[in-house]
Amino acid sequence: QVQLVESGGGLVQPGGSLRLSCAASGMFFSIYGMGWYRQAPGKQRELVAHITSGDSANYEDSVKGRFTISRDNAKNTVYLQMNSLKPEDTAVYYCNAQIQRFGGGGLVAYWGQGTQVTVSS
Repeated sequence: QVQLVESGGGLVQPGGSLRLSCAASGMFFSIYGMGWYRQAPGKQRELVAHITSGDSANYEDSVKGRFTISRDNAKNTVYLQMNSLKPEDTAVYYCNAQIQRFGGGGLVAYWGQGTQVTVSS
């Protein structure tokens, strides 16, 4: 069974920084794209950042220049470094991974359980 386990959320003051981590565990062949999404109360889940297996990254406009996504393929882990945090960044953050399981078939999307990020003074 494949699992994504997130860590690193919390409460931070405006202008502060947090680093989220998401590690994939279980039996699988390979991980392709990995990403971070967020969902604020009363809003739809939105893509924050995405990184391909070749380390090509893209970002939602409001986080460009402040957030950095990276991955460590040896550890099956994706990170989100968040700097200059703003109150509007407050949300539950979810990681996502496109995973190729053993035995063939297409890619399967897996989700983490979510971690709360609160930016407030």
